[in-house]
Amino acid sequence: MTKNSVLDPQVKELVAIALREDIASGDVTSKASIPEQAKGSAKFLAKQDFVLCGRELVEEVCRQVDGRLDCSFSVADGEEIASGEYFGSISGPVQSLLSAERVALNFLQRLSGVSTLTANMSKLLDGSETTLVDTRKTTPGYRTLEKYAVVTGGGTNHRIGLYDAFLIKNNHIDATGGDIQEAIRRCRDFAPDIFLQVEIRSLKELELALEVSPDSVLLDNMSPELATEAVKVVRESKVSKTVVELSGGIGPTNLADYKSCGADRISSGFLTHSAIAVDISLRYEK
Repeated sequence: MTKNSVLDPQVKELVAIALREDIASGDVTSKASIPEQAKGSAKFLAKQDFVLCGRELVEEVCRQVDGRLDCSFSVADGEEIASGEYFGSISGPVQSLLSAERVALNFLQRLSGVSTLTANMSKLLDGSETTLVDTRKTTPGYRTLEKYAVVTGGGTNHRIGLYDAFLIKNNHIDATGGDIQEAIRRCRDFAPDIFLQVEIRSLKELELALEVSPDSVLLDNMSPELATEAVKVVRESKVSKTVVELSGGIGPTNLADYKSCGADRISSGFLTHSAIAVDISLRYEK
């Protein structure tokens, strides 16, 4: 996922859906109270410290509402904004400006919430070589956007969906009769060139998996002590370059406990499923 990929056709359609949901047959309040020819502007105000994400979404909202709206920002996605700072504006026909306000803010607040949480959690890994990655625990329809926000906040994307990498989870293993090696072999036979990761629940499973050389092992729901031991097993094995990932219940309160385990990456669904929208308002300039 790259920062310039956010406005793909699916995202543009998501913007259109959000606008249809909010405006439908028309913004009756703005039409009734504001003259059609009135022009004006409003500024975005940060009401807390955060990492900006979603500029292009705001611009797309404005384009779809009214091509005459002009949207500008003084900071780029990924930059920190301080509480009390004005950082962007929308100007043009006032009716259209007010019709675009809520949808624009909804995107901006949600995505900035994810990028801010990612930035804060990434700082907990400073000084280590462990990378923070996201998961598929995203808001339905928002995956592209939320994974973009993770990258904007300094994190890294895991697989995007079920199609771009193997991840053999406990249910796959159990559905294969509990044979972790057989599950790995079947995936290798199905598509030898696709990156293959397997979820590991115990040191015994880890030893069995390493015998058939997966590209990555995901150490699931292990304590920091057990994870450290498991990482050592991988590093001393014949497949020492296997990517080691920790996952399962890791969030802001315990991420630092796993910092010294030696894993290549730590994945956390918390980045997307528990991010809180940041507080931003759009203030009309009288």
